[in-house]
Amino acid sequence: SQNKENYEPRGFQRPFATPSMVAGPQRVTGNPHLLTYKHHPDLRKCPGRECVGSSSTSVAKKVTIDDFDIGRPLGKGKFGNVYLARVKKLQAIVALKVLFKSQMEKEGVEHQLRREIEIQAHLKHPNILRFYNYFHDRKRVFLVLEYAPRGEMYKELQRCGRFDDQRTATYMEEISDALMYCHEKKVIHRDIKPENLLLGYRGELKIADFGWSVHAPSLRRRTMCGTLDYLPPEMIEGHTHSEKVDLWCIGVLCYECLVGNPPFETASHSDTYKRIMKVDLKFPKIVSDGARDLISKLLRHNPIDRLSLQSVIDHPWVRSNSHRLLPPSYPAKKS
Repeated sequence: SQNKENYEPRGFQRPFATPSMVAGPQRVTGNPHLLTYKHHPDLRKCPGRECVGSSSTSVAKKVTIDDFDIGRPLGKGKFGNVYLARVKKLQAIVALKVLFKSQMEKEGVEHQLRREIEIQAHLKHPNILRFYNYFHDRKRVFLVLEYAPRGEMYKELQRCGRFDDQRTATYMEEISDALMYCHEKKVIHRDIKPENLLLGYRGELKIADFGWSVHAPSLRRRTMCGTLDYLPPEMIEGHTHSEKVDLWCIGVLCYECLVGNPPFETASHSDTYKRIMKVDLKFPKIVSDGARDLISKLLRHNPIDRLSLQSVIDHPWVRSNSHRLLPPSYPAKKS
């Protein structure tokens, strides 16, 4: 359920853009002061509350807003807001995304929300933001999500200017592993970019936005979606596309992490399109030879020629620089 300025050059749109609802929780500084819903106008009680499903059980469990202590806002978007929240019974901290039905109906994105929920609810990977549950009342839909304490990668990139080889290579290994998991389940993300990536407690990357994702058994799609700077040639040309669009996107991501801006960014749509179509790739001196080799093998006009995700993980530059720490996802097995 994403309705961002996806076709504006990001160098010009970002300073004026508000955090997307679908991008998940944003960074919170200091200790969160948890409040009750009465402190937030859009979280006040509405008649007709009911739960419509759960991602963790086959039998729907009744959940309402009264099951949560609501804290400070974490982000704002066109369809509502994201709040820090605490599950009262479990004392667990989560991110609660509140979407207004009227706004979604007005924009005609209800189907995107259904698809996002259906896809993300079935994904369990340490580098993918967990989707725990959802419920709704007469006016709103509530999504219960994992809370990522370190916020958006994009904000961190803005703060740092650019990332070094070690940090970027670590992110490349993490996102490649997560996308391999998605592709095995026939899920294409289609909108990988720093704004849609969050950072967990240990700084680990987490894919957070599945608003443009598709579950595509045929892996043949024509929809043009995503952010202009990250669009692959086959989408611009209107050709069918497959999971290999994600390979192009992580190539652009790798470049942006190392340089601080996307490789094909220009002041106009048409010039950006032309550079993408020609794969007009220029590296500043700060980019190492190993990183250039990896990026060049991902940003290929023909999708078939792009480096596979496993090959990204096995790439010498990634192997020599990555310091990936897998967060624990399951209890250790007893010997």
